[in-house]
Amino acid sequence: MISKKIEVDSMDELVKLFGPFDEYIKAICQSFDVKVVLQDGQSSLMGDENNVDNAMAVIAKIKSFMYNGDTVDIGRVNYICDCAKSDKIDEIDELLGDVVTITNRGKPIKCKTVGQKKYVDLMKKKTITFGVGPAGTGKTYLAVAIAVNEFKAKKVEKIILTRPAVEAGEKLGFLPGDLQEKVNPYLRPLYDALQEMFGNETFVKMMERGAIEIAPLAYMRGRTLSNAYVILDEAQNTTKEQIKMFLTRLGENSKMVITGDLTQIDLPVGHTSGLKHATKILKDIDDIGIIKLNERDVVRHPLVQKIVKAYETEDK
Repeated sequence: MISKKIEVDSMDELVKLFGPFDEYIKAICQSFDVKVVLQDGQSSLMGDENNVDNAMAVIAKIKSFMYNGDTVDIGRVNYICDCAKSDKIDEIDELLGDVVTITNRGKPIKCKTVGQKKYVDLMKKKTITFGVGPAGTGKTYLAVAIAVNEFKAKKVEKIILTRPAVEAGEKLGFLPGDLQEKVNPYLRPLYDALQEMFGNETFVKMMERGAIEIAPLAYMRGRTLSNAYVILDEAQNTTKEQIKMFLTRLGENSKMVITGDLTQIDLPVGHTSGLKHATKILKDIDDIGIIKLNERDVVRHPLVQKIVKAYETEDK
């Protein structure tokens, strides 16, 4: 058993480091089986040497985020702990100060996991990017953020977002309205992300002049999508024919991002997911990037990460 002092410049820093109601330090102690003790008026960590070293490394990374002005919350603390356990804590430095875009209200959007950072880097480098992973990993949100950046930098003339009109256990036929009105609820996450990035007023104006287009996948047939940033969301619900049709719409000076979760396929029995098929046959083509996110990249409520992991374990 050893103990090491937690070095801080002030009591205020110690309070921030420990988190609200000591939430952060409790999570660290639980992760590494160490405990906090008071020695000579200073807080120290006590436990087995390796565990204490890992816990101190986590604290050092948290302090780095704080000094850099980055957000620290319990999700980030748990993620750093997981990285330390898998000897990947040095990768955390890639996240410091990295801003993807700024929302209409001035909020910086940043990657919260190394997986997200690799996903963003792929979208910047590749013409076509596949982002595959469970709910809550930021696949769609980050793709929209990059699309907004490209548009604001005048690299593209419009943003096109689309989804397949496949029911998630519900029946579109019973909903009122035409096809566009029926699928609007399914496109809501795309609307929400764009409204946050641009602000509602600008978003509405851009929709009216065609700079933003949000439509069902069926509306893409027969078109050539040029000078556009195109995002296909929920691609696990495309058939092989649909995703082939979509990918071959790529025109000059355009980029595509295809996102989906292979654990949430709502296609009828007997239909192969186009996303699953495409990532298999296109993986060796230059200028196509494929990244698979996992439960460690979930950035919603910490409980979501545990739910995703439980389902993945059951599937295996």
